[in-house]
Amino acid sequence: MRATEEKNETLRRGLLPRHIMLMAMAGMIGTGIFKGSGDTLSIAGPSVTIAYLLCGLILFIVMVALEELAIAYPGLNIQHLMHKAFGFRVSIMIGWLYWINWMIVTVVEILAAGSFLEYWFPHVPLWVLAGVCGLFIVGINLFQVSLYGEFEFWFAGIKIAAIIVFIILGVLILFGIIPSPANPVKNIFGYGGFFPHGFGGMIQALLVVIFSYGGSELIGLTVTEAKDVEHVLPKVIKSVVSRVIMFYILPIIIICGMMPWSSVSATQSSPFVQVFEAVGLPGVPHLMNFVLLTAVLSAANSGIYATTRTLYSMAERGEAPKFVRKLSKRGVPLGGIALTTSFLVIGIVLAYLAPGQIINQLMSIPGFTICLVWIAICAAELKLRPSYERLPFFKMAGFPYMTILGMASLSAIFLSFVLNGANRVGTITCFIIMGFLIVVSFLVKSGSEQAKSERPS
Repeated sequence: MRATEEKNETLRRGLLPRHIMLMAMAGMIGTGIFKGSGDTLSIAGPSVTIAYLLCGLILFIVMVALEELAIAYPGLNIQHLMHKAFGFRVSIMIGWLYWINWMIVTVVEILAAGSFLEYWFPHVPLWVLAGVCGLFIVGINLFQVSLYGEFEFWFAGIKIAAIIVFIILGVLILFGIIPSPANPVKNIFGYGGFFPHGFGGMIQALLVVIFSYGGSELIGLTVTEAKDVEHVLPKVIKSVVSRVIMFYILPIIIICGMMPWSSVSATQSSPFVQVFEAVGLPGVPHLMNFVLLTAVLSAANSGIYATTRTLYSMAERGEAPKFVRKLSKRGVPLGGIALTTSFLVIGIVLAYLAPGQIINQLMSIPGFTICLVWIAICAAELKLRPSYERLPFFKMAGFPYMTILGMASLSAIFLSFVLNGANRVGTITCFIIMGFLIVVSFLVKSGSEQAKSERPS
């Protein structure tokens, strides 16, 4: 009986390398590109491609730092690494910040899915459509992790295939092989130039871009449920970073070439749908909208995985309520799913109250939080590198300078947006969250110590 109880108190290892590869990409390719690209284009125009490239380089630094830590300390995910590097208070702040980040991202993805459904059901309220999508995704996450991995594998595969097809069709149109009214040179350079809002416009787009790339660190969560992690992680990170940069930059260039960037609406359907409507390809907009719906559901699927596993990890150290460790017979964290679902309901209520503004307002907050989480990952590598028993075979080149460069770049992006009055709502929300978490880290300290003392040696 005791053996059975212990088995049910641990997460199941059921994810295969192909699951991890697609899950990591699923977390990064979602609303940020399919819906958020409309916002970044309106802010920076064609120069947003440079913003995606710069953030891609920062992403690579963060990913390598995280992988190095994961190999040096096998079995420790992001939450465990923060605890090891900085102790309880920083660990609980980063853990809850990461959960809040993914929770908001998941809400955004669910709302985006509802907005894509509005393309076919324009008279149905956003909150109703989003609610249906939320129920569907929560249902998937009630399966055991191996089945969840299979769902996510196919979800992510569809969205990646869609981007590849989009790129192929776009190239054929831009080079005149498929007839269309598109004028690539004029569209990219003829409406205010490559930097229509100056260098400052490109800088201003960085926060939405950071939000778009957020999710790459999901690999740090899959470590606890992966097989043969030492061999899987290097391959995953090398391929994910290069492919995600390609999947962002090429589609944006194609969108800018197929229609004037100033004609792309940030409030209507996805730019990926708008460009095919503009060039007049029959039936393609509907097909693309279906694929994009699948894509954001995939990202929401990854979001629920991330939030529930983060809560489970925190509860192991007494940093979250004990009920979130409750597992089903399949090894699924039911307590974490229940808490996550309650916040999805809050997001749907907000969609009921402010359907026209909620997605854009929520998208700015994860940009702030992911900056802080990425800074913490780099700082943890700086702190823990001297204590490694042996240097991992895959490590940061140019250490510590590359890690410091990543931290400095992220800090500069964070400060630039804090000082920008246009980001007042996101800034205030972020600092309220941080202040709350600082208070919480002091209030629950004694509870954490009690949890440790109760844990059997």
